[in-house]
Order: sequence, then C-alpha cells, then structure tokens
Amino acid sequence: MTILLSDPRVHGVPLVDNGDPLVRLDRSLGRHSHVRSGLAQRLADAQSMLPPGVRLHVVEGHRSAAAQAAIVASYSAELCAVHPGISPDDLARLSSRFVAPLAVAPHVAGAAVDLTLVGSDGVELDLGTPIDATPEQSAGRCYFDAVDISAEARAYRELLAGALTGAGLVNYPTEWWHWSFGDRYWALMTGADHALYGPADLRSAA
Repeated sequence: MTILLSDPRVHGVPLVDNGDPLVRLDRSLGRHSHVRSGLAQRLADAQSMLPPGVRLHVVEGHRSAAAQAAIVASYSAELCAVHPGISPDDLARLSSRFVAPLAVAPHVAGAAVDLTLVGSDGVELDLGTPIDATPEQSAGRCYFDAVDISAEARAYRELLAGALTGAGLVNYPTEWWHWSFGDRYWALMTGADHALYGPADLRSAA
C-alpha cells in the first residue's frame, strides 16, 4: 500500500537538520534550481550512472512555503469541484497524491527535485506523462508503477529509478518525476532515525 505524504507516520518522523546549505545546481542538470548540498552531490552521482547520451533534467528544486501553499490551495479547489462535499480528511489524502502538505513538504526543505531524462539533443524523453500531470489529468499514469504506459516509457522510468535510487534518493510513487533525499518521507522509506532537512529559506543559499 502506498504511503502518502499526508500519512501521520510521515509527520511523526523526527527532524534534526544537519545544516547543509541550499546550493544552485549546475546548469548541466537543467534549470538553475536550488537544493541542499547533500542532494546536489547525489544528483551528480546519479548523472554519472546514466549511459552516454542520456542525462538528468531538473525542472524544479527548492520551493518557497508560499508557493507550496498556493499549489495546495489550487489543487484542493480542483478536487472539491470534482468531489462535492468531500470530507477534510479525504481532501487532505487525495491532494497529497500530487502536492505535499506544507508541514512536511520536501521541496520547501530543498530536499526534493522534479526531474526527467533528456537525450543528447536536450529533448525530453518519453516517460509516459508530462511532469506535473495530476492523477486526474493522466488517468493515473503519473504513478511510477502505472501499467498503461508504453514499453519505452517504462524502460526510461526504470533507467531513471536505477540511477537515483543508486545515489540514495527515494521516489514519491504517485509522481514518477519526484525524488528526494533527507526529508521526512525519505527517512520513513529508508528507515533513517530522523530527517536531515527541514524548511529552508532561499535567502540563506550558498
């Protein structure tokens, strides 16, 4: 059973921030996003595990608390329109398939990236859905283990996963593109004693 970010077990993970600074990712990894330095090193390690002609392409890293809250509000409104009368608990659970509650949001901690693969020409490879396709928009194909995607997309997802898990990251299984290190979800999934990264302020970036 998939553990969602709204699960109390995620909220219950202790946090002991190790102080790794936010750093700007090298342009070779995509947009100039900021992430914690420990995550940046692991992304570089993952890149080295990919075959020639294929590379990581980061679309987003650190996100402000305000931006996170805005995404939660927007997607929650969409869900309320689709499910009139939905209970607060069900709304929190459904919304967390696509956007993390602010209190445990990996992006706000600088602990997560949304990313894909590109070829040597810089064109994104087909991993089954666009990044940030909601479960509703993609009919569930945004889930990493979705079965109704092409063999090519499945192979690219497995290639991405092999490199990123090999570098110590974990995937959020409802979003094939979302990978993290050091946050509460990572700690729960890996059995770590505590999370390494809490909310981070971009004004303190290295």
